[in-house]
Amino acid sequence: MLTRSEIRAALQASGEQQQELFAEARRRRQEHFGRRIVVRGVIEITNVCRVNCDYCPMRRDNVQDNDRFFMSSENIQRCARSIRDAGINVVLLQGGETTRVLSVLRESIPAIREIYDGDVEILLNVGNLTRAQYKNLRELGAVSYIIKHETSDPELFRAIRHEDLEQRLRCMRDLLDLGYRVGTGLISGLPGQSIESIIDDIELAGELGVHMCSVSPFVPAPDTPLSIAPAGSNELALNIIAILRICYPHLLIPSVSALEKTDSGGQSRGLDAGANVLTVNFTGEADRDRYLIYGNKRFVVGLEHARKLADNAGLTMGRSIFIGDGDERMRWE
Repeated sequence: MLTRSEIRAALQASGEQQQELFAEARRRRQEHFGRRIVVRGVIEITNVCRVNCDYCPMRRDNVQDNDRFFMSSENIQRCARSIRDAGINVVLLQGGETTRVLSVLRESIPAIREIYDGDVEILLNVGNLTRAQYKNLRELGAVSYIIKHETSDPELFRAIRHEDLEQRLRCMRDLLDLGYRVGTGLISGLPGQSIESIIDDIELAGELGVHMCSVSPFVPAPDTPLSIAPAGSNELALNIIAILRICYPHLLIPSVSALEKTDSGGQSRGLDAGANVLTVNFTGEADRDRYLIYGNKRFVVGLEHARKLADNAGLTMGRSIFIGDGDERMRWE
């Protein structure tokens, strides 16, 4: 584990120092995961959200370009079959924060397990719920859960999400206690964010004992209060990825699509910095265009793009590490 002063210096690494940082991160990834990266298939099930985050176009008060949708269980299952046929056995069901998704999740989770004959990691990302609701979804077959803290600074968290950070952390602790594999994540370059709070973000991942952590550079999105704020630096986000890998070698760390939107080739550099997860979008085109996570011009990761990224990095696209033997390679038909 690096000290705070070492992390502070690494966050500012550039040139040769950055390359040394990335090389050490790749070495740690190789030690723990070999040449294999995990590939997820994401289905975006709704763009409706109860929260009013200042950085997100799907925020509750935004009705300008948010043509709202809820995906049916039948459509979710259709997308899940496409993910299965691609040889991917991590199905990420992602959507805005609303309890209205619970009924479709309760129907879809057992159906997806049947589609895969049980050989599937069902990964959820639908925000704050009660412990009882998490428990119910776990009993139905959900394996893992992403619930990003975004920033560990309580004042900044309240300023941009208009809720208390402690509520989010309570959800993480409940999920861990219920046996979920849990992922958190941060946005780097948020307006008002300090270097010290980013160091706190990195240390929080270790203190919580999570299994996954993402880093997304801040993307100013249209029709949000932060639409004219400066974009976050890819270089800072990449350095955080490398530091996370060095501090917590066991983590699953995605190379997120925001890296590619911010800078062409950004996802490739994410793998270079030690990331070991790629997420491929399997949402139907009509719904995908309405899922305005970064506005209507986001970068959508397709299967061929992911394959090219892995090939260029000399990495192998692999299946879930949280179910089965975790060693089976993906099947390409």
